[in-house]
Amino acid sequence: MTRCPRGVRNAPCVHLRTTGVAGSFPTGLRSTPRQPVPLGFVFRSRAKEEKAPSLVKTPVTDSKQPRDPQAPKGRPTPKRSAAQSQRRSVANTPMTRKDAAKRQREERRTAMARQREALAKGDERYLPARDKGPVRKFARDFVDSRFNIAEYFLPMAVIILVLSMIQVPALQNVALLLWLFVIVLIVLDSIVSGFRLKKRLAERFPDERRRGAVAYALMRSLQMRRLRLPKPQVKRGERP
Repeated sequence: MTRCPRGVRNAPCVHLRTTGVAGSFPTGLRSTPRQPVPLGFVFRSRAKEEKAPSLVKTPVTDSKQPRDPQAPKGRPTPKRSAAQSQRRSVANTPMTRKDAAKRQREERRTAMARQREALAKGDERYLPARDKGPVRKFARDFVDSRFNIAEYFLPMAVIILVLSMIQVPALQNVALLLWLFVIVLIVLDSIVSGFRLKKRLAERFPDERRRGAVAYALMRSLQMRRLRLPKPQVKRGERP
C-alpha cells in the first residue's frame, strides 16, 4: 500500500505493508515488534499437572513368605457394621424359588422344634408371644399350684355323656343333674380363682401390663395338668 501526503508537492510517498484483516493494521506505524506469546502457556490445563503425581503408583510386591502373626495386617480392621452388611449381602445372594422354599421349610421346622422344646422346659426365650412375660408366668404358676375343678371337666363330660345315652330315665335324670352340678362348681371355682389371681397380680406387678392374664389362667385351668403347655414348673400346694 502506497500513501502520499496531500497538499505537498514532490513529497516522497511511503510504502506501507499491512497485516490483519483486509490490511487494516499497517506494520510500519507500530512500535517495536513484540515476541509472540505461545497459546499453550496461556491456555494450559492445570488438571493434568495436578493429576500427574497421582498417576505414579507404588510397586506391588507379591511376597509368598508367611506373615508374622504379631505383625500388622497392612489394612484396617473392618468395623462391625461393615462386617454385618457383608454377611447380609452373602446371605441375600439370589437363589431359585425351589431353594428359597426349601430354606423356608427348614427354618420353620427348626423354629417349631425349638418352640416345642421351650414349651416342654419353660424356656422364656423361645416361647410363643401369648406365653411370654413375667405376668403370664406367674399366672401359669398360680393355676398349676392349686387344685382346679375345671381341669376335670373333660373326664366328667365323657361320663355324663355315657349316662345320658343309656335308655334308662333314672340314669338320664342323674346325668342331667350331675351336668348342672359340675357347671355350677366350675363357674364358682373360676370366679374365686380369677378374683384371687387378679389381686395377686396387682400386688406383684403394679407397673406391668396385666390385660388378659386372668383369662389366660382360666383357659389353662380347663386343661388337664399333664396336658398343659408350657409344662407346669411348680407342684400342687407350692406358693408361686
